[in-house]
Amino acid sequence: MNTLVYSHPVFGRHEVPPGHVEHPGRFAAVEAALKSEMLGEAERRSPPLASAEQVERVHPAAFRQAVEGSAPASGLAQLDADTFMGPSSLEASLRAAGGAVAAVDAIFAGEATNAFVAARPPGHHAEPQRAMGFCLFNAAAIAAMHARAVHGARRVAVVDFDVHHGNGTEAALWHDEAAFYASSHEWPQYPGTGRKSDRGAFDNIANAPLATGADGEAFRRAWGEALLPALSDFSPDLIVISAGFDAHAADPLGGLKLTEDDFTWVTAEIAGVARDKAKGRIVSMLEGGYDLAALGRSAAAHLKALMAA
Repeated sequence: MNTLVYSHPVFGRHEVPPGHVEHPGRFAAVEAALKSEMLGEAERRSPPLASAEQVERVHPAAFRQAVEGSAPASGLAQLDADTFMGPSSLEASLRAAGGAVAAVDAIFAGEATNAFVAARPPGHHAEPQRAMGFCLFNAAAIAAMHARAVHGARRVAVVDFDVHHGNGTEAALWHDEAAFYASSHEWPQYPGTGRKSDRGAFDNIANAPLATGADGEAFRRAWGEALLPALSDFSPDLIVISAGFDAHAADPLGGLKLTEDDFTWVTAEIAGVARDKAKGRIVSMLEGGYDLAALGRSAAAHLKALMAA
């Protein structure tokens, strides 16, 4: 058994205002696509709630408590210009992080080679002490830190192909010599971070900004010539993927021109590094993707590539 999928109905209940792009239909689109693509060989599991200890490997206790205290009993709470919480949002964000942690546990226990956590809200914009960009807790970073704290992973990596730079993950890993972050993203784009010259305190950050309008050829060149070699050189014991599909040509929030084939390619290439360096170990977290049809097809292509790894 090779691939696990972590999913929970609460991911479809995280509330946002009417008209918000990060809406429950995203989760429904991914679920429908995974079922229609006959991906039944991937075992499905229910994600637990992340514990305070697990969250606090990335986010200080005061921040975690502030997010928990912001969760409304009814209606919506606004954390920043585009980040909201409703009555189900805290559970959803804790299960996203908990799914990431459970996936790490299962993979290091030998129960699977890799896993996909089909969660919302996303997480890669959440900085250690700031919720932003639709994100509350940074599940990808939490997964990486859990692998090191509990399973003895010496070196952990997060790679990110969302159209937006994962400023939160970069901030969490910037000063960590045993952690690596690589990102391709549209430039300029929200949140305005991710310059190529931003290398981390230990040369442990690799950014590949792509110009608006860049297509799959430019994307594959950035990964093939820069990001994948840097990932391989780092030699991680676990790779966490921030799998955002808003770099798709159809996406309303991005200006890149990728297709499902590009997501298949990059997933297979990352899996190749994982086989060579990390015994195949990958945990993938759903991040962005806001055209529902493209999101569903892209997530299914990504999962197929994981299952074939």
